[in-house]
Amino acid sequence: MPQTETPGTEGAPRTRLRWWTELPLILLVYGCYSAGRLLARGDVRTAVDHGLSILRLEKALHLNAEHPLNRLFTREPWLGVPADFWYASLHYLITPAILVWLFRARAEHYRRARTWLMTSTFIGLIGFTLLPTSPPRLLSAGQGFVDTMARYSSYGWWAGDASAPRGMGGMTNQYAAMPSLHVGWALWCGVMLWRHGGTRLAKTLAVAYPLGTALVVMGTANHYFLDAVAGVAVMGVGLLLAPQVMRALDLLRARLFPRRTPVTGPAGSPIVSAGCQTSAGERIPRQRESRLDAGAEPDTSPSDTGEGAPAPAR
Repeated sequence: MPQTETPGTEGAPRTRLRWWTELPLILLVYGCYSAGRLLARGDVRTAVDHGLSILRLEKALHLNAEHPLNRLFTREPWLGVPADFWYASLHYLITPAILVWLFRARAEHYRRARTWLMTSTFIGLIGFTLLPTSPPRLLSAGQGFVDTMARYSSYGWWAGDASAPRGMGGMTNQYAAMPSLHVGWALWCGVMLWRHGGTRLAKTLAVAYPLGTALVVMGTANHYFLDAVAGVAVMGVGLLLAPQVMRALDLLRARLFPRRTPVTGPAGSPIVSAGCQTSAGERIPRQRESRLDAGAEPDTSPSDTGEGAPAPAR
């Protein structure tokens, strides 16, 4: 007996995501992120004042972890050099790699994860714009910080003025310390690995990567502890807003690209062509006549004339 779906239980059609539509979208968001960091430079004096205010607040709260970490990374090259490579490269490699992995192996979770990441990134851009902040490495020498990327610049491709490649330091906003999206993106990667990795190694990396990134951004004097906290908070807000963003995008897509709905007949059965209807138990639609022919044969059976035919007179 053929299986039929109960009316009203059919799932809504889902649009299958394609890599050739996802890749331009991700590149567009990252382009907006890079352009936003570049444009949101702000006043240098204001950015320095914001950095000093964060330091004072941390000292009042006894949260100043940047100085001991920075001294350790400066004193020990075997820690400082790998930390600089970590800061300058891993967020460009790990985050896209996990996006690709989710797209290929965990497709049912990809769209929500991607929306969460992108929503949080845009929130971070708002923070860069409204609160330009000097990182510890750009404060005056009297504050006791050493720019490890400048100190160990001969080991890598970056210059002494930024984590960008040599000659491109002027193309990035160095006063975008608050919030730390390095930490925010690392947290996102950790959550994805923990929830969807399925192995002990994945769960270990899920914890180690965000914690390691938080230590690196402070030890290299690129972020304050409160920058890292703000990065976590931004990801939390993005997680809460992601369902609303997806619903808004679905509504926008429905208005721009409306779907065609099947036409139904008076009894609710779908009309597959003019005058052709299907009923329960039929595998092939049969032509239904709206009226009985006056000259119909008396021995015509109900199966030939349709379910609505009158019974033969006895």
